[in-house]
Amino acid sequence: MNQALRRIGRTFAVVLPVVLVMSGTLAVARVPWAGTPSVTAMEAASAEQKARAPQDVLEEQLLLTLRREDPTAALTGLQEAVTRDPSLAPYCADIARSLGQAAVEKYGSARRAQEHARPVCDTSYAAGVASSD
Repeated sequence: MNQALRRIGRTFAVVLPVVLVMSGTLAVARVPWAGTPSVTAMEAASAEQKARAPQDVLEEQLLLTLRREDPTAALTGLQEAVTRDPSLAPYCADIARSLGQAAVEKYGSARRAQEHARPVCDTSYAAGVASSD
């Protein structure tokens, strides 16, 4: 009897850790973040991008242009976008102000950022530069 209990104990000592590791591995593999994104997650991301307002998309593009090139290129892009799509005109001042703030961040000084000022959307770019100072 004593011999049988030892044999059963040894078997459990070898088999139990293997079973626990395997069950833990299988449990983690079933977690949604462990695999590829589901179709519904990709649909939600696609719907979110479609739901973005045109002015937000334009502002993001212009900020990227400002960082890659300079504020003059971004302000020219803003002016051209508003000319092409007049429905963006109400947002022009806010976008230009954001560009002014981003220019100060890029150059580290309001004076250098102000060198790129142009009369796009009145003086909103200059107001953005001044508010960052």
